[in-house]
Amino acid sequence: MITDTIVAISTPLGEGAIGIIRMSGHQAFEIVDAFFRPASHKARVNRELVYGHIMDGDVVVDEVMVVKMAAPNTYTREPIVEINCHGGIIPLREILSLALRHGARLAEKGEFTQRAFLNGRIDLAQAESVMDLISAKTRRGFDLALNQLEGYLSSRVRSIRDNLIALMAQIEVGIDYPEEDIEDITYHEISAQLMVSSEQISKLLENANNGKIIREGLKTVIVGKPNVGKSSLMNALLRDSRAIVTEIAGTTRDLIEEFLNIGGIPIKLVDTAGIRDTEDIVEKIGVERSKGVFNEADLVIFMLNASESITDEDLQIMELVKEKHAIVLINKTDLPQMIDEAVINEHLHDKKIIRISIEKEIGLVDVEKAIQEMVFSNQIDYNQNELVSNSRHIDLLKKALVHCNEAYSATSNQMPYDFIEVDIKDAILYLGQITGESVEKDLLNNIFSNFCLGK
Repeated sequence: MITDTIVAISTPLGEGAIGIIRMSGHQAFEIVDAFFRPASHKARVNRELVYGHIMDGDVVVDEVMVVKMAAPNTYTREPIVEINCHGGIIPLREILSLALRHGARLAEKGEFTQRAFLNGRIDLAQAESVMDLISAKTRRGFDLALNQLEGYLSSRVRSIRDNLIALMAQIEVGIDYPEEDIEDITYHEISAQLMVSSEQISKLLENANNGKIIREGLKTVIVGKPNVGKSSLMNALLRDSRAIVTEIAGTTRDLIEEFLNIGGIPIKLVDTAGIRDTEDIVEKIGVERSKGVFNEADLVIFMLNASESITDEDLQIMELVKEKHAIVLINKTDLPQMIDEAVINEHLHDKKIIRISIEKEIGLVDVEKAIQEMVFSNQIDYNQNELVSNSRHIDLLKKALVHCNEAYSATSNQMPYDFIEVDIKDAILYLGQITGESVEKDLLNNIFSNFCLGK
């Protein structure tokens, strides 16, 4: 049983109109009463905003509005107090200090949501979606997180898990009570039920990569030799002068990362140092970092200079690009043309090639369209109900599917029921780790440690 009362500042520190201190726990009302003086002495109704002052002895700390929320109909299912004060750093910190002095404990990251999970208000998948709501960078990502918070994924996973538990129970009856006059479940019946579970998990995984992209963003890396226009492209797509652009080759020495929204897809755009052999120590470090982030990219934008012939440096990068999802941009098409496109087609025949001029703002819309096509191929149903987006959930679903398929294979070969049962148990375990029915404390701590304070 959770007995302590936690407190945290729930709004970002800085200058703002309003700041909020949140407190949760069985002593929350008692603690706030120790330093809050309401302007009116009338009885305070549950969930009513009450005007008054925060007092440190006889000294007024701030003018505030306080709301008390009685358990169990709260975010954590515990008594909750929220103090709405002026949004400066000083009042927030002084009120927090008062709460701590009167018996509250400073909350850890994500501890309010963790209590909501531990007290049974939400399951683990819903808890994780809370952070996705906060960090969503596009409307589509927000809608997907909201859908998960409302429990769609949880209900689907729980349904599959419950069916497997029922199946395992039937199998165990035959294993544990062979002498009883109970009709054993047949191999055919086990196979049929396992096939249904596998198909349901496969359906959830069908568009998982697209869900992951909507949640985490498409890591898109711009590569090319120095001075082909990589930084100019980044600035053009961002519609901002984020990267330094000069005529001097090798200006970009380190990675520059920014998020942008293209057609509802969050794009994590990375401008890299030009990849080439160099004796400059600082530039060499930048080139090595570029190669590292290149290997992690979901999509590569490979840039070439239309006003120059293909060089050995270009050919070296082409070899790297061959195995990646990539778009080839031929920039500076407004200048006299020297590039031989036949060489590009010879090395990158399966890649989309777009001719652009960043200087003249030609072809940039085509680049954005190509990125959308690379992600979704214009064939994906954007029904949020069908998208699993969390990498942890995807990994666990894949593991559960493996064990369902192993159990199905064992059933097809009419292996002893004990062998079949082991894989079904493992599938149940992995599905339970999504919703929290079978999750270890260390994993919980790791998940909630990624939350922000006060949530």
